[in-house]
Amino acid sequence: MNRNLPPLRLLTVFETVIRQGGIGPAAAELNVSPPAVSQAIKELENRLDAELLDRSTRPAGLTHAGRVLQRAIVDGLGRIAEAIVEIGRLGAGADQAATIACSVGFATYWLMPRLAVFYAQHPDLAVNVRTMQQGDPPLAAGVDLAIRFGDGNWDDGVVHHLLEEQIDPVCSAGLAARLHGNDWLRSASLIHVDVEDARWLSWSDYLLATGQQATRRRGLHFTNYVQATQSALGGQGVMLGWRSITGDLLREGQLVRVGGAPLVPDDAFYLVVAHRPRSASACSFISTWLMDVAASDKQAITH
Repeated sequence: MNRNLPPLRLLTVFETVIRQGGIGPAAAELNVSPPAVSQAIKELENRLDAELLDRSTRPAGLTHAGRVLQRAIVDGLGRIAEAIVEIGRLGAGADQAATIACSVGFATYWLMPRLAVFYAQHPDLAVNVRTMQQGDPPLAAGVDLAIRFGDGNWDDGVVHHLLEEQIDPVCSAGLAARLHGNDWLRSASLIHVDVEDARWLSWSDYLLATGQQATRRRGLHFTNYVQATQSALGGQGVMLGWRSITGDLLREGQLVRVGGAPLVPDDAFYLVVAHRPRSASACSFISTWLMDVAASDKQAITH
């Protein structure tokens, strides 16, 4: 092992803090005290000789160095998790398994709830999920299918249109009741997601595209949509709800639309199947199932 790598426990603490959105929730998951988590983060920063958290914000955001390390950890842990699953299934036969790569937000709020139904109906098929920060994960080694957000113009696999996106401002029902009707934009705290991919619209992009006046209030900033959604569910502000992430939460009443015109971006979600998947039969079956589920979702939304 590379001796320049910091201890795995420090990287695990850092990943937990980012995923949970703060020191306190991370300490609860790790079953340690908040000061112990803070000490671990500081030790990691000292080893790397770089600040990872921007402590001038509340909650603390990531510095550029923090974002670089976060991407590497998410990708690395995803590969380790996939390897563990594959090792456990070595005797089950590769023809009964496939691996899907997609973004963290899409996996958490769209794919995994639906895969729970798939697993119950098809226990003989294994679907491994590899999550990544970006919206267009590559068909890297060991990946059979990728769910990407973009224009569909890729040639590394067979591309199928999966579902359209729609963006609406959303928040918890409790917060919506406290906002000032049509003047919600002036009275709401906005939840921002800071990503480098320009295809994922910011509040400024949304307000400009819908002809609304931009706001200069700072609001809350997060590095991924899982953290932002948890903040919105907790009543901490209004976020831009992407249908792939907040659609189920809206149908369940956990989040509500607060006004503002819906926006349909030019890009959409596509399913990309590798030209040479490890199991053509498993990939074909899973691809058809995913397309059917997406079509059912669309029909449910329009009725």
